[in-house]
Amino acid sequence: MTLAPSNLPQTASESPTQIGHEMIAILDFGSQYSELIARRIRETKVYSEVLSYRTTIEEIKRLNPKGIILSGGPSSVYAEYSPHSDPELWGLGIPILGVCYGMQLMVQQLGGQVEQAERGEYGKAALCIDDPIDLLTNVEDGTTMWMSHGDSVLAMPPGFELLAHTDNTPCAAIANHERKLYGVQFHPEVVHSKGGMALLRNFVYHICGCEPEWTTTTFIDEAVQEVRARVGDKRVLLALSGGVDSSTLAFLLHRAIGDNLTCMFIDQGFMRKNEPERLVKLFKEQFKIPVVYVDAGERFVSKLAGVSDPEQKRKIIGNEFIQVFEQESLRLGPFDYLAQGTLYPDIIESSGENIDPRTGERVAVKIKSHHNVGGLPENLRFKLVEPLRRLFKDEVRQVGRTLGLPEEIVQRQPFPGPGLAIRVLGDVTPEKLEMVREADFIVRQEVNRSGSYNHYWQSFAVLLPVKSVGVMGDQRTYAYTIALRFVTSEDGMTADWARVPYDLLETISTRIVNEVRGINRVVLDITSKPPGTIEWE
Repeated sequence: MTLAPSNLPQTASESPTQIGHEMIAILDFGSQYSELIARRIRETKVYSEVLSYRTTIEEIKRLNPKGIILSGGPSSVYAEYSPHSDPELWGLGIPILGVCYGMQLMVQQLGGQVEQAERGEYGKAALCIDDPIDLLTNVEDGTTMWMSHGDSVLAMPPGFELLAHTDNTPCAAIANHERKLYGVQFHPEVVHSKGGMALLRNFVYHICGCEPEWTTTTFIDEAVQEVRARVGDKRVLLALSGGVDSSTLAFLLHRAIGDNLTCMFIDQGFMRKNEPERLVKLFKEQFKIPVVYVDAGERFVSKLAGVSDPEQKRKIIGNEFIQVFEQESLRLGPFDYLAQGTLYPDIIESSGENIDPRTGERVAVKIKSHHNVGGLPENLRFKLVEPLRRLFKDEVRQVGRTLGLPEEIVQRQPFPGPGLAIRVLGDVTPEKLEMVREADFIVRQEVNRSGSYNHYWQSFAVLLPVKSVGVMGDQRTYAYTIALRFVTSEDGMTADWARVPYDLLETISTRIVNEVRGINRVVLDITSKPPGTIEWE
């Protein structure tokens, strides 16, 4: 597997830190796939990181990447305000792969010609290989690649050769072998590109000369050393939720600092049925990691009285968490550090940076405030420790396994930090929380019984603020609706609705209507992400 090093920055906005291992840098020009490129490179067991296209030449030299990938993007390179990297990039002597917009930028800056294509190309296309060496070694002629472009290369720069074409794109892949500069008009990082991983492996291993050295053991050893170096003999407070992220973090920190770690489980009243009791018992009795239990349910629920806006809910819950942390730390502390299980997708979605194709400027397009990175007050008394912040979810799972977490935690489906509060759409009341908690319990029971729990990225119930007429026991009812949400995904950044067997849906629906008081209708959400999000709020 491939893992990112833990640099333990204070905030999500800090620049990358020099690492002691080989890396591939991805310069982001606003593509929706930039982070996916990073994830694919990590699958080759080589570290990768997404950087702004504005990253200076001096910073790139300091990072000393073995290779650079230029992402796609929504702009046209010939537009007035299109984003451009420093032209000195081409003289660094570092292998570069331009993807879609990145290829067009390479062509334009090195003396070629890019114009709007007579016919754009979107979706699957058969790649006809003209030169099967270097970048396209072991990529099958005629293999499917994913296209998404309205501009095309009309003239290659001096010194470049044609590697491949499609029916609609004369220059689908090009190269300057001597300078190790390569460009592809398609997206090798997406699953639809059948030969995409072979191409990326060629670039990472053969062209850049990287070694597959990033493993779970390497990550754990270095993360432990970095935590010890940063924290020293100070005490760390960890908010434990019982999910794979916080549980993995607890095991990692306990290995690094032992008794200087205090795990605190705050029951905010939004947890799933029976989870608080089971979590505390599991950590204390089986893992021998002490957990302080804080019952704050009434306090949190009262704070949400009359609040319907999902962003406001998240911020209220996040701020209340911090206040509870600080109050409890005065009782149990002092603590200098607050540990969080922030992951790479949390940072990406919460910062929400994008590039305006009209101006080339970065703009904030925040999707939602994640509990790990949103809602923290500016006067936060704790320093943050976030060793997992550069990892994707599947990487965290593998680290957890290596640390000895049981499969029931490693394979646990993601659960939002605000819990069931954002699975009750609209205002939150104790009665509504109980309805969604019971419905969720039935979903989990039946999915487990069917043996399909690991088939889904997430499977859960949402209480809608909608009442409808029903008939139960020959009597008219007017009750709430539960929506079922089943999705498949690799990392939560994109997702598809799962094709759930009808008999499973029927069993879940029947049980919810029969067993959960106040519910008389069950519906199924068949929206992918995008355009929807996985959670409804």
